[in-house]
Parts: sequence; structure tokens; C-alpha cells
Amino acid sequence: MSAGTETLPAAQAGTITLGGDLTVNRLGFGAMRITGKGIWGPPADRGAALATLRRAVELGVNFIDTADSYGPEVSEELIAEALAPYPAGLVITTKAGWVRHGPGVWQHNASPAHIEEAIEGSLKRLRLERIDVYQLHVPDPAVSFDASVETLARLREQGKIRHVGLSNVTLEHVERARRIVPIVSVQNRYSYSDREWDYLLDYCEANGIAFLPWGPMAQGRKANDAVEKIALARQVSTAVVSLAWLLRRSRAVLPIPGTGSVKHLEENVGAAAFRLTDAEFAELGAVVPIPYWLR
Repeated sequence: MSAGTETLPAAQAGTITLGGDLTVNRLGFGAMRITGKGIWGPPADRGAALATLRRAVELGVNFIDTADSYGPEVSEELIAEALAPYPAGLVITTKAGWVRHGPGVWQHNASPAHIEEAIEGSLKRLRLERIDVYQLHVPDPAVSFDASVETLARLREQGKIRHVGLSNVTLEHVERARRIVPIVSVQNRYSYSDREWDYLLDYCEANGIAFLPWGPMAQGRKANDAVEKIALARQVSTAVVSLAWLLRRSRAVLPIPGTGSVKHLEENVGAAAFRLTDAEFAELGAVVPIPYWLR
């Protein structure tokens, strides 16, 4: 980290190291929502999307999460347009495992042939020679999970991937994958109001694996009453409180909130410096959120 960068807003969340050699600030950016409606096609305001990416880096965000299926391809292309040649220390992670045929339409494909083709496309669009963290986006029920991971291991041996990550997986998946190749990150849906994967987060923390929560603000659903109470008392948004809870929940957590708005980006990154008091954290910990599917 160069002189002065430790004072940038995103750096106030502290750092996390993936795979022993990639140290990033613990408040990242998810680049799914810089695409069009239904995560399909170009954004309605291309200029705003590019400005959001550039502002993220200005604020000290040095971990950007995307996927070839976002657009498809659009998110990766925008990242390269906005940021290449990339500043030193910026880590871009992308994924393969879904294919797209229309807005809101997602189809599994984690076959070895598809993954090998997908990484070539991602390398070209991102203008990279190697992907720092390449993730299996989702296990494919029609393909051997081990075969998918073995493909990632082979690409790592070829130098096209530095580290391997997983997304939308169970503990069994993680343990099976780790017998094939080192796993540096797991990305599952997780938020204060949606803790289905609590036990997997605890496993990641115990094993030195970064946990990337997607849907960190409960995917736009109404915030939990306890979160709203603290947000009102502290005069911040519920998004800030939710992100602050994630950051304190575990040192393994690397939140990646996404937006196509500079204003919302700046608000989210502000959570890096926001600290819940011990009493507030205890109050949140004492509340068992209602699962979203019961609301």
C-alpha cells in the first residue's frame, strides 16, 4: 500500500489477505448492477456506470467483483473501459458458471469446456493476462462438481488464474473443492436479515478463507426493525448499519455492495468508517431476524 492510501475511505474498514499474497481493503465493490435492467445489456446511463467505477477506486476500493454473465459481458467491458490500465494493487475477481439468454434468465453451464472458453473471454474483456481470483459462479447440477473445480485447478496451473474461489456453495462443496485446489474465497448470499450461511462463514473464518456476502443489504427488502432503530438514532442509512454489522460480524467478511450510482457508492463506502457501539452490536446480536421467505 502506497503512502497515504491507508487514509482513503474504504481503507477505514481494515484489510484482508486472500491466498497469502493479495491484501485488499475490506470494503469492496460488486459490479453486477452497472449493467441494464434484469442484469441484461448496457446500463441506461453508461457515463454514470463508468463514473461509479472510477469513483470507487478514488475512494480506496481495490477489490471489484464481477462475472461474465453480468450483461452478459457488459460489466467486464465497462470495468476495463473505466479503469484499464489498472492501478497497482487493484484486484478484479470474475466468475463463470451461468449463461444468459435474456433479462433475468440464468442457465447453468459449469462444464469444463465452457469454463475454459469463459476464462479466455474474461481475460480479453478485462484486458488481463491473469485473473487474480476466478470463481465458480454456481455448481451445475448436470456436471460433476469435481470436474468443474479440476478445470479451475488446471487453469491455475497454466497461469491464467492466481487463486480459485467458489460461489453459491455448501460446506460440502467447499471441503470437496479444497481437496483439489486451495480455495481463497466463498461468495454466498448473506446479510444481517438473512443468515442461512452463518455456519459456512464461521468455517471460512476458521480456515483463513475470505467470505464475500452477496445481497449484503438483504437485496432491497425492508431493513430489520433493529437496524432501522440504530440507523435513525445515529442518523445514517440502514445500508451503512447493515454493512457495519457485516464488517464486525467476522474479520473474514469482505462486503461487496453494488450500485450504479456514485451517490449510493459514497454512502456504502462510508460504512467503512462507521462503528457500531458494543451495546448496538449486542442488541443486533440478540435479535433473531425473520427469514426473508417468511415475510
